[in-house]
Amino acid sequence: MKMLKTSMIAAAISLMSAHAFAQITFYEHDDFRGRTFTTQGSITNFQRTGFNDRASSVMVGRGRWEVCDDSSFRGECVVLRPGNYRSLADMGINDRLSSVRPANKRRSRDLHSPDPMSGSPYEYRLRANEPIYQARVNSVRAVIGASDERCWIEREQVSQRGGKPNVERGIVGALLGGVLGHQIGGGRGRDAATVGGVVAGAVIGANSGRDRYTTTRDVRRCETAGNGEPDYWDIGYIYGGEQHYAQMQYAPGATISVNQRGEPRQ
Repeated sequence: MKMLKTSMIAAAISLMSAHAFAQITFYEHDDFRGRTFTTQGSITNFQRTGFNDRASSVMVGRGRWEVCDDSSFRGECVVLRPGNYRSLADMGINDRLSSVRPANKRRSRDLHSPDPMSGSPYEYRLRANEPIYQARVNSVRAVIGASDERCWIEREQVSQRGGKPNVERGIVGALLGGVLGHQIGGGRGRDAATVGGVVAGAVIGANSGRDRYTTTRDVRRCETAGNGEPDYWDIGYIYGGEQHYAQMQYAPGATISVNQRGEPRQ
């Protein structure tokens, strides 16, 4: 009997310890940005925490957690395992969570348990309960990745003349052009007009009677492909009287949030 009581006490302590070390942090926006709320125990109604229907991403530090879109663990619920969930939109519970509690194997065995994201979360995410300060931004540079050149062959129509130039008509045109030019102006001006008339008449006469036809040719055209969106931002900011630099995924405002060491937080 004494051994049974000891085993029961040990099991209870083990369960309490598991819950005590369990931790889940909710973020106001996707990608672990915005305000945070952390708990190590059950919350029947987020309304009391000011975080009702606000969570958009989640980090589960330890334990398995049942999160529901209605108070008192009602409505649609899912079980989140240890890991990072950068967006709750894919689960259909974005900005809808209202209650959370440590998951019970028997109670939650039929609930959906989505996979956490692979890889590390955004480096400058806001940590739970971390003091935040404002630093003045003094330089911003958007860095856009290399664009690709997209080329193609386009067929276009070209109008041309057929046949050989008409020599006889060219001679006649030159004579007529010369006569007309000679009648314009006087002195050197008349001479220039005469020469110009000869040349123009020759061209017109030589090309008269030649057929015009349309043919096609291939033309290579190119354009720069790319959406022009920055890959990241190089920013400079002043904190503690010193110049700091960082690369961020989001464009900053006049100030950025930093921790006590001057590391950016978004």
